Amino acid sequence: GNVMLAHKRVVKDQDYGFAGDVDAVNGSLLHNLLEQGLLPVLAPITHNGEGQLLNTNADTIAQEIAKALSAFYQVSLVYSFEKAGVLLDANDESTVIPVIDRTKYADLKEMGLVFAGMLPKLDNAFSALDSGVKQVIIGKAEDLSSLLAGESGTTIIHG
Repeated sequence: GNVMLAHKRVVKDQDYGFAGDVDAVNGSLLHNLLEQGLLPVLAPITHNGEGQLLNTNADTIAQEIAKALSAFYQVSLVYSFEKAGVLLDANDESTVIPVIDRTKYADLKEMGLVFAGMLPKLDNAFSALDSGVKQVIIGKAEDLSSLLAGESGTTIIHG
């Protein structure tokens, strides 16, 4: 249905193969499907409009969809994964940081406390907020109801 178009990531320092970067999301199509009571299920495979399939970061896909739907709805973006939230100590689930703003994020990066896969997740979170998404929460998949209630996980704020 051409929900999402992307392009092959430009080779700079490293060639990521068939990694895709999102160019556009058809928010109107998604909105129409939702209004008809249909729930689109999307995989992180995009295409370039010319038949080339591309592997696109799932967190980026979620952020781009949230941004597109924020034109129609109040959108909360929830990144759910195996950890309880953004942790001060990646090996200690009790060190969840309840709230992160841009200043705190910069400090955490400088101290080396957020790294690897958490970096694009947080970058995407701030991009979503900048584009009209109401809130972004990061936490454990099995805690979804408490995440949405603000009782667990990490909430990302503008700040």
